[in-house]
Amino acid sequence: MKALISIDYTNDFIADDGALTTGLAGQQIESEMLKITESFIKNNQFIVLAIDAHDPTDEYHPENALFPPHNIVGTDGQQLFGDLHQLYQKIKNSTNVYWINKRHYSAFCGTDLDLRLRERHITEIHLIGVCTDICILHTAVDAYNLGYKIVIHQNAVASFDPIGHQWALKHFQNTLGATLI
Repeated sequence: MKALISIDYTNDFIADDGALTTGLAGQQIESEMLKITESFIKNNQFIVLAIDAHDPTDEYHPENALFPPHNIVGTDGQQLFGDLHQLYQKIKNSTNVYWINKRHYSAFCGTDLDLRLRERHITEIHLIGVCTDICILHTAVDAYNLGYKIVIHQNAVASFDPIGHQWALKHFQNTLGATLI
């Protein structure tokens, strides 16, 4: 069984005026993300939206010192970007769609993602979204350590750092044994 994990495709990471935007790089993967998501919907497969969720008053969160405030819970910046937002509105009540507010880079860290996948007998995860070299990378490393087969859709991941993006793609394949498609 397989699942799609869509990571951080939000206004703050994608929109031109987003607080921590990937800009054009992120915007260019939108149609591929939609195509992949629609394929998982059509095949009645599990879809996880793992979305950064921050509280700017949390003095203990290390990201608050590293990045400007972004993906603040309940704001427009935390909403899904573009057509993915519209698609989510149509499918959000499905038992095959699960939204995770994540506090850390990895979708596994501090969440019940592993439990949700294992109860569905999922052994293969497909990763899409942003940022290739941050949240996608950390999620992939945790997935590897938990024994999941990893598939990275290289035309559906992006970063604001082109060098980091390319490094991460090589790392997925050469170090984590991920399949790049």
